Amino acid sequence: MLDGVSKNSTDHMEKALKILKDEFSKLRTGRASPAILDVVRVEYYGTVTPLNQMASINCPEPRMLVVQPWDVSSISAIEKAIQKSELGLNPQNDGKIIRLPFPPLTEERRKDLVKVAHKIGEESRIAVRNVRRNSMEEIKKLEKDKKISEDDGKRGQHKIQEITDHYIKKVDMLVDSKSKEILEV
Repeated sequence: MLDGVSKNSTDHMEKALKILKDEFSKLRTGRASPAILDVVRVEYYGTVTPLNQMASINCPEPRMLVVQPWDVSSISAIEKAIQKSELGLNPQNDGKIIRLPFPPLTEERRKDLVKVAHKIGEESRIAVRNVRRNSMEEIKKLEKDKKISEDDGKRGQHKIQEITDHYIKKVDMLVDSKSKEILEV
């Protein structure tokens, strides 16, 4: 029973870590990353479609993305969607492809992005701690229902705390890594 609780906790904490990584991939740094365009949705033949399902997105240079639509007639709709997305990018359309130059970030903007990264990291820590709390309550319930002994309950709680500490360290390492990447000039 305790193995199921700890496995369930690990799975949920792993999901929180995956969400953190996804959020960080969308956070703009000084370097171009195709993942930043994952949030862009394009109105295409009356349907809102993710940009990555309509075009290939390449990164030929560290500060440039190239969007090449599969249907050239959709290029203006893609351009408008990128402008509306509030990513701070200025698309350059040449009729066949869209170039997205990434301007260098100012020092003030870098500091703001580091704050955003820390906020996202804190949300992940909260998610991990919520998983811990739920697991601890589940163990206490098993103990109360006499399905496990008091000693097993204490061991289970100790194991859940170790798992939590491990994932909190992983979150901290990711936040530090992303902060360094953002501040890198």
